[in-house]
Amino acid sequence: MRAPQPHRNGGETQQHFHSTVSLQKLKRFNSLILVFRFSAFCFSLASAVFMLTNSRGSDSFHWYNFDAFRYVFAANAIVAVYSLFEMSAAVWEISRNATLFPEICQVWFDFGHDQVFAYLLLSANSTGTEMARTMKDACTDNKPFCVQSGIAIALGFVGFLFLGVSSLFSGFRVVCFIINGSRIYV
Repeated sequence: MRAPQPHRNGGETQQHFHSTVSLQKLKRFNSLILVFRFSAFCFSLASAVFMLTNSRGSDSFHWYNFDAFRYVFAANAIVAVYSLFEMSAAVWEISRNATLFPEICQVWFDFGHDQVFAYLLLSANSTGTEMARTMKDACTDNKPFCVQSGIAIALGFVGFLFLGVSSLFSGFRVVCFIINGSRIYV
């Protein structure tokens, strides 16, 4: 029997026995999380790009003149960067069978940040929706601006849904860690 190997940060670790079946389950689970994080990244990035490019000429509305639309852009850009980082961490975990941070930190980091950024995205897109509804009368003159704003907000809501599902999966990993002492469910 091998002796427990120290963590990269110098602490002692418990030796867990994991079968090949449970490691395959973990890879499948991490791959599924990667798909949802990639989807959240794509939709949040698309929403930020749609909002950023939403200007039609010099005499029409500009997205940066409205606080709600600036909030939509900023929230979606932040979530896109976060999702890119989490995708990198997921690829690292799939390829090396180890987490980027120590396991306890990684599961709580993922869960906490997924929660915070999901609520940020929901809040920003709800604010943008209310602004779009308020501007309904002004949209008769600037139809392309309003349509593109609506598309950006809708893409942000879809990004929220994918981030919410990722949050459920990371919450499952936290529960597995609390019950089993490992993010691997058996």
